Amino acid sequence: MVAAAAGIVAAILGSSATATPSTNAKPAPGTTKPVPATTGSAPATAMPGDSLPDFDALWDYDHPESTEVVFREILPRARASGNKDYLAQLLTQVARAQGLQMKFDDANSTLDQAESLLGPESRVARVRVLLERGRVWNSSKQRDRAVPLFTAAWDLARAAGADGLPGADALAVDAAHMLGIAETGDLSVQWNETAIAYAEHSPDPKARRWLGSLYNNQGWSYHEKGDYTKALEIFQKALEARRAEGDSTKIRIAEWCVARTLRSLGRSEEALATQRRLLAQAQAAGQPDGYIFEEMGECLIALHKPAEARPYFAVAYEMLSKDPWLKRDEPERLERLRKFGGL
Repeated sequence: MVAAAAGIVAAILGSSATATPSTNAKPAPGTTKPVPATTGSAPATAMPGDSLPDFDALWDYDHPESTEVVFREILPRARASGNKDYLAQLLTQVARAQGLQMKFDDANSTLDQAESLLGPESRVARVRVLLERGRVWNSSKQRDRAVPLFTAAWDLARAAGADGLPGADALAVDAAHMLGIAETGDLSVQWNETAIAYAEHSPDPKARRWLGSLYNNQGWSYHEKGDYTKALEIFQKALEARRAEGDSTKIRIAEWCVARTLRSLGRSEEALATQRRLLAQAQAAGQPDGYIFEEMGECLIALHKPAEARPYFAVAYEMLSKDPWLKRDEPERLERLRKFGGL
């Protein structure tokens, strides 16, 4: 049944619709919380040591398994260098990759190793340990343990940034951004605003690179509050920021968010037209995206076209049901896809 539905959509598009689903952060219908797999991605931070690579630049947030392998290949060189600060920071990113694979116990053990290397001068490394420990707790649904760590990271990173330590400003933005994710309601909005203001006024271009992600998160915070007009305004700012970056995948995600909000505003015909265009773009790029299929179905349901929506929901279910984060956090969403896909 799923294969038949995929064939219908593939015939419409003239390309296959059965590729591995994207892990780009998107909200569930009627919600604003993104899939955790890609939240909190930090821009690269310059690292010490002429012979040691900038591991931040090696991140692939959609493939944490392969990223962990890459980082582990660097570990022997890092240990041999005697640079404990670099080693501690590298271990925090191994832990982050483990957390994105839901290997939370392993991530905490790796962070214990990183923490044991910290000295009085390890200010940036200490911020990273706090951030990644907080992310582990937040992703494992222990928000009360995460928030104090993000708050401590925010305070320490700002102090380090004021003293001119490289990379500290970007980490301060990351900490405020994570507080915007961990908190809810007005507190979430306030932390997003704090992160945006800090990034906008930072002299560090790596901190300013956060703006696209921050506008995106703020848009979802307003969407969650039901202020769809404000959400649309913020998502359009996110789209402008992504266009300035020039990454076609990020631009497509930003356009998806704008279209999703148009549907919330009752402008489903406009939303559907955008999603059709995004679907064609994604297929042409060889990046089929289950979230676009899902939203195509939702737009068609809103337009009272359930029969036309069915194959899109079926393909969305086939792709998104493989996502372990959705299985854990949003089983009702997957059940909706299955039901409306006629499966």
